[in-house]
Amino acid sequence: MKRLAIITTHPIQYNAPLFRLLTERGKIQVKVFYTWGQSKEEVFDAKFGMKRNWDIPLLDGYDSVFVKNISAQPDSNRFWGIINPGLQRELNKFQPDAVLVYRWSVYSHLKLMQCIHGPRLFFRGDSHLQNSQPGVRQFLKKLFLRFVYRNVNCAFYVGRYNKAYYQQYGFEEKELVSAPHAVDNRRFMHEDSEQERKAREERKALQIPEDGVVFLYAGKFYALKQLDVLIRAFKKINGEEYRLLLYGSGEQETELKMLAAGDTRILFRPFKNQSEMPVVYRTGDVFVLPSKSETWGLSVNEAMACGRPAIVSKQCGCAPELIVEGKTGFCFEAGDEYELMLSMQHFESRITAMQMGELSLKHIQHFSLEKVAEVIEKESEGLRLKV
Repeated sequence: MKRLAIITTHPIQYNAPLFRLLTERGKIQVKVFYTWGQSKEEVFDAKFGMKRNWDIPLLDGYDSVFVKNISAQPDSNRFWGIINPGLQRELNKFQPDAVLVYRWSVYSHLKLMQCIHGPRLFFRGDSHLQNSQPGVRQFLKKLFLRFVYRNVNCAFYVGRYNKAYYQQYGFEEKELVSAPHAVDNRRFMHEDSEQERKAREERKALQIPEDGVVFLYAGKFYALKQLDVLIRAFKKINGEEYRLLLYGSGEQETELKMLAAGDTRILFRPFKNQSEMPVVYRTGDVFVLPSKSETWGLSVNEAMACGRPAIVSKQCGCAPELIVEGKTGFCFEAGDEYELMLSMQHFESRITAMQMGELSLKHIQHFSLEKVAEVIEKESEGLRLKV
């Protein structure tokens, strides 16, 4: 059986189900090496503005190890925040046939990608070029990233935008394999009727009319998400049947509440942990992700798995794959309040949202962890070896 070592900084709710599934399928032997050893405990999330520890199991069902991180300021968002002198030694003990690296932008990961010999090197990321600007800086970035990726045998791209990024930075078609972003759809579909009941109770507690159309955002409150654009666009819509529901926290919370002041249709709710998200998505009728930039937007996958359509900016990596215009939702140009308002006005009634939600639920089933696992297994087993 082939051995696959997976290198990533810390456990997250999006990756753990995939690691667990690969182990359950038993076609390859998987071991995950977490390079931010301190993340085993509760960590401070600067963008949520709070300490957080996900309340669903992230380490069950697969083999993993937390590699000692000696950085003076351990942080997965800082290049020098991940320094693991013992990483290569740990890998040698496992003797992998292939190594899959998530992210190059921390010291230990970049070093490993440049020094690896023997095992095949895989990479998975979701960067895109939607906000890139031509010029000297972009030219230098191109030279640097071609160096970063020079040893990679195979990149698993998540969508159309991400594939174009890899091609820009030196990958040939034969080195690229489609593995679209997915979440654990089953968790969001599980006990659907019970989750819907709890969502109805939440709507009732918030005094939302039964036929009200609720636009929902759930996540971090900071500038990149452009929630100010969402609030201003929503305020342009007339009708007491409409609501804007914002779940989360972050550095912009006070500013956003001031912007929303005077419109009683705009409701703020506190951060909800992972176990509560299936109810949160069902409390809304239409999920909105107005980000200035988003490498993908896995919250859109989650919302659609709960049977909700979505409105997303064209700068979200998921837009070409998940949004079938007028069927699973709508796209708009990031920052364009008027275009966002028009997208929201398409939902004239809750019935319209429900009909599009059914199409969204069908569509998202094409984006599954099973398909991602199958692609990774085939590459690890050498069934699609490069020339």
